[in-house]
Amino acid sequence: MQSTVFLEKYNNCQLCARRCGVDRHGGEIGYCKMNATPFLSRAALHYWEEPIISGSNGSGTIFFSGCSLRCVYCQNREISRGLCGVECDEEKISTIMLKLQEDGAHNINFVTPTHYAPSVVLATELARQKGLRIPIVYNTSSYETEETVRMLKNTVDIYLPDLKYYKKSTAEKLSSAADYCAVSKKAIEEMVKQKPEPIIENGLMKSGVVVRLLLLPMHLAEAKLNLKYLFDRYGNSVYISLMNQYTPVEGIQPPLDRRVSVSEYSELVSYAEKIGVVNAFVQERESASESFIPPFDNTGVI
Repeated sequence: MQSTVFLEKYNNCQLCARRCGVDRHGGEIGYCKMNATPFLSRAALHYWEEPIISGSNGSGTIFFSGCSLRCVYCQNREISRGLCGVECDEEKISTIMLKLQEDGAHNINFVTPTHYAPSVVLATELARQKGLRIPIVYNTSSYETEETVRMLKNTVDIYLPDLKYYKKSTAEKLSSAADYCAVSKKAIEEMVKQKPEPIIENGLMKSGVVVRLLLLPMHLAEAKLNLKYLFDRYGNSVYISLMNQYTPVEGIQPPLDRRVSVSEYSELVSYAEKIGVVNAFVQERESASESFIPPFDNTGVI
């Protein structure tokens, strides 16, 4: 099987920008806290992605444990820190993918997949051989190397990346990744190169890129700069999701200890309109609720 060669990338791991170089097949653990065997914490229909992703039936989300970032405000910290999950090989993942398709999912949505990108490629190839027909969504923080994104060229249909920060100092302070801004922009550039124009059929995306901008309290200026960068660089060839769902985690320090204000978010939306953004999504204020965070209880995995 052609894609099995990608599993060798775990031997000297360079998948994310940390480039730890550890032998994950040999049991070594890098910054992501994970070895080479995928850990899944949830696989189920999810209805709260962007409308062109979730549609009416829901997106078939598969949540991986572990993460290459250390965001101080992470809402999925239970899984991002590798504290839960069930070991699943690529064959098992392919079976889960087919079950989600059977349940009516509009797509398969791999969440936090960077450190398991080779397994995404192999599991998808196995699932397609067994009858998977729906698109693959790659839902990422954008902290992967360009080489990793290129590896996904024949696997991923829809890229759903974050663009979290504009300043190095903010990226270092909030995610322990001073190089995040440069890395994420290069990763997104490769994603758009692969999917240069969105394809929408019957209100659902079949191919394309949707970039997410999560507005943080007191970070409106950076969000505007990222928004302008995206629109200047890509115009309406990418969709931009202006996210209002920030929810403070327990014990976090100011200014991140509150929700985004109505005026902050309204100003971001108004700015998008002012500069001419057409392909954008906005969120209601009610989106900032932990009810939108699914339980990571191994649903659909065991």
